Amino acid sequence: MALTGASGAPYGIRLLEALVAAKRRVSLIVSTHGLRLLRTETDIEDLAGLRLRIGAAAFDEFVTTFDDADRGATPASGSAPGSGMVICPCSMGTIAALAAGTSRSLVERAADVALKERRPLVLVPRETPLSAIHLENMLRVTRAGAVVLPAAPGFYHRPETIDQLVDFVVARVLDHLHVDHALVPRWGATEP
Repeated sequence: MALTGASGAPYGIRLLEALVAAKRRVSLIVSTHGLRLLRTETDIEDLAGLRLRIGAAAFDEFVTTFDDADRGATPASGSAPGSGMVICPCSMGTIAALAAGTSRSLVERAADVALKERRPLVLVPRETPLSAIHLENMLRVTRAGAVVLPAAPGFYHRPETIDQLVDFVVARVLDHLHVDHALVPRWGATEP
């Protein structure tokens, strides 16, 4: 899992919370711009603050962090086991790098590995409006095998809080990763 510099840090935090709650092992990469967004949008200053937000014991048990500048880290190798990758939030710069096949960071290299190894790759952009270049890049990564899942919450579950809007998007990401959850009610159901 990676967090990049696109607005939407609460989505990434909630996704990490949900994966840890589901007892899933997570290789976490946070770009420098992702760290800046964590500070700006959530007052989480650094990875230590993120660890405390998730819960230190659970974070220590299920999360391994990697430096985005270390392109030789485990997630950069196709021979390393992995069940897929999510970039949430995902910047348009990251999508552009993936669309062009030019990885400059560990986030981009790990995503490139997911594509080449035919592992699930879910990209969660939060950008509006979208330029023709953005749309073309999203089409290219989709054709390469990624799922582009915009951070666009639904309203049929009648959300009353921002957390419920965030949970809607995170639930869709978890569905694509085949992770069971009860974050939001299913269509037509009265309970999550």
